[in-house]
Amino acid sequence: MRKFAAVLFAPLVMSGCASEGPAGKADTAYVSATDAWHAARVERLRSETGWLTLAGLHKLEPGTLSIGAASENDIVIASAPSPVLGTIVVTDGSVVFTAAGAATVEVFEAGPPVGVATMPLVSDADGAPTVLTSGAVLFHVIERGGELFLRVRDRNSPTLRDFAGIERFPVNPRWRVTGMLIPEPGATIAITNILGQVETSPCPGTVEFVLEGKTHRLRPTQQADGSLFFVFADTTNGKETYGAGRFLEADAVGADGRVTLDFNRAYNPVCSMSAFATCPLPPEGNRLVVAVRAGERHGG
Repeated sequence: MRKFAAVLFAPLVMSGCASEGPAGKADTAYVSATDAWHAARVERLRSETGWLTLAGLHKLEPGTLSIGAASENDIVIASAPSPVLGTIVVTDGSVVFTAAGAATVEVFEAGPPVGVATMPLVSDADGAPTVLTSGAVLFHVIERGGELFLRVRDRNSPTLRDFAGIERFPVNPRWRVTGMLIPEPGATIAITNILGQVETSPCPGTVEFVLEGKTHRLRPTQQADGSLFFVFADTTNGKETYGAGRFLEADAVGADGRVTLDFNRAYNPVCSMSAFATCPLPPEGNRLVVAVRAGERHGG
């Protein structure tokens, strides 16, 4: 998931203190490192472009679309500072924004503000998107499943304002395991998102590991830096954890084929906090028949 802003202020994080378990009490350094990781995650959520600022998601159909606070607009952004911010013209996959004469719209980037008259909006398909801002509102184009959407953020979002942290299970080393990659050269994995779109991504193979005395398997996607990203479900979903599953990241597989899976760092998808996200769902085969009581519990 892409990030394009610095952190603004310190987070409120629910306790991740150690507890006794079959593997014994987590050592202080391990608990501290896990707590620090989670604090940084919450801090990113609460930044001015963090996921808690999501305020809208609008599909962009070909044509000319008006955008602003007035209800007559094709795309209504209630928190926009102007009745009409401008128009968006969508043609053959390209998107161009033109500001209304009375509206102040700027490029959101470091340095002095740059006012916008007419500007192409580059989507997030191949890197950082063009982000425009007006007042507390930010908006940019995203591409999902070959379709274009306008993502809207509000730095005064009620979701951000009311956020009180994320409850977690106690940190316990029993949930930190070593897996072995079973390589599948050239393999891909199909993942469906909550919009029903299916995207295919590179998959290095299957990671096999032992958890709670039984062998389990998960298939990840592989990021550009070699790290792994898992979307998984387990039997706590819908009861103790978010119903649609959780995410887990892992470092690149070692030369010996081993990879560490630390379920104490399992975290909730943005969909657990916002109705305007496009979260991936656990793919076929990534549903663990075990209760993973580690990592984040229900959403914020």
